[in-house]
Amino acid sequence: MQLENHEFLVSDRKELLQLDRIAALLRDSYWAQNRPVEIIEASITNSICFGVYDNGVQIGFARVVTDLVTVYYLCDVIIDPAYRGRGLGKMLVEAITNDERFARLHGLLVTADAHGLYEQYGFVRDPERTLRRKRAE
Repeated sequence: MQLENHEFLVSDRKELLQLDRIAALLRDSYWAQNRPVEIIEASITNSICFGVYDNGVQIGFARVVTDLVTVYYLCDVIIDPAYRGRGLGKMLVEAITNDERFARLHGLLVTADAHGLYEQYGFVRDPERTLRRKRAE
């Protein structure tokens, strides 16, 4: 899967992922700031991953944990702070939610602060901080 606009690329090709950039992005997050690089690397190995790139430099990341049959969990969605406000988070989430592998699956995610972003893509709020996206019938 690859999605491009004039400047940026979203891709699920693992060979493009840049572990050092991903680790740096996650260090600046509220949910993974203390996650060791070894754990980040193992999580990448065991997930479907998406990167956002600017001229070959990774500036965004997201992981999808799934059985590819019933459910997926969208996590670690992050865009480099220097690139925020350009619609790249939307581009990334849109690429994932439009991916045929996940189209008929029940989607889950947890966020403390980005409810509005995910609601644009069919996720709905549960009573606390959890959002879910019902699988298409």
